[in-house]
Amino acid sequence: MLNIRLAFIAPMAALIFVGFAHAQPASGSAAPSASSTDAPASAELADGEVRKVDKDNKKLTLKHGPLKNLDMPGMTMVFQVKDDAMLDKVQAGDKVRFQAEKIDGKFTVTKIESAR
Repeated sequence: MLNIRLAFIAPMAALIFVGFAHAQPASGSAAPSASSTDAPASAELADGEVRKVDKDNKKLTLKHGPLKNLDMPGMTMVFQVKDDAMLDKVQAGDKVRFQAEKIDGKFTVTKIESAR
């Protein structure tokens, strides 16, 4: 009777062990970081139109479509810019694609490119 029990238990234990070992990351590799799982949502660029460039205050007014990563509908609003050089790349009336994030409680453009 003991041999019959072992005959059933041994394969089950082997399957459980293999499943557990397969779920673990390979040795020497790091587990994925939280930012890598957020990348697809935050990497998506929104469509917008530059309404005003305020270099003195480092702000950009954009009329934009929905910002999915911020759960925000389309509207016209003022953004901070992460890098002042962004303000030199655009002018009022330009169609752009951009990414915005909430940094230190302020909506901030972190990436911007021409929508041509």
